[in-house]
Amino acid sequence: MTSSIIVECLIFLFFFYFACNPATCSIYEVDLRALLSFKGNIIDPRGALDSWRYNETVTYCTWKGISCGSRHRNRVVFIDLNSQGLVGFVSPHLDNKLDGNVPFELSSLSKLEALGLAKNSLSGTIPSFIGNFTFLIELSLRGCGFQGEIPESLVRLRNMQFLNLAENRLTGRLPSGLYNISSISRFSMTSNLLQGNIPSNIGLSLPNLQFLGLGHNDFTGLLPVSLSNASFFNS
Repeated sequence: MTSSIIVECLIFLFFFYFACNPATCSIYEVDLRALLSFKGNIIDPRGALDSWRYNETVTYCTWKGISCGSRHRNRVVFIDLNSQGLVGFVSPHLDNKLDGNVPFELSSLSKLEALGLAKNSLSGTIPSFIGNFTFLIELSLRGCGFQGEIPESLVRLRNMQFLNLAENRLTGRLPSGLYNISSISRFSMTSNLLQGNIPSNIGLSLPNLQFLGLGHNDFTGLLPVSLSNASFFNS
């Protein structure tokens, strides 16, 4: 990145830091600021985000990995940055005031329906603000190097269908509310350090379940027979 581009981005972000917030800015400006803030805190060795540049004539809906909705015009609904070699850190000590590469500004993308950051080196903890994406249908954070406990806030994702947190270093117990998101069809927590029992009624509380990945953890007990009640279950 040339020095002129860096200065351009810094001036833009400085202006929005002091002059723009969800209460005073247009929806377009809020989403734009969120995306540029994300980029500004990411190490991008492959140039995957090179198209993410402020341009008055080109909308961010054309940026790589970004899709906008037809119903909510110019609202970001899909972020697909899986396997792009992105590198970053999310501090476990700052709660929602994140330090590094999943900045809190990303929470402004209130219409987000899919977030794919799998196979990037983000590390730190899973940001709790992801639980505010109540329209989210797909969340893929597989193989990002996240550690610590899964935030309780994820139980608010009542429209979730695809949840993949596999191949991280997540610890503790799964939030019990995750087993009550009845829309989930694919649920993968494979290869973590998770503990606890699998609820005996999981097949009843997740009736649309097609895939369940819980292997290579420290779960105890038997696989519940209630899984036979999940009519689409095949694994």
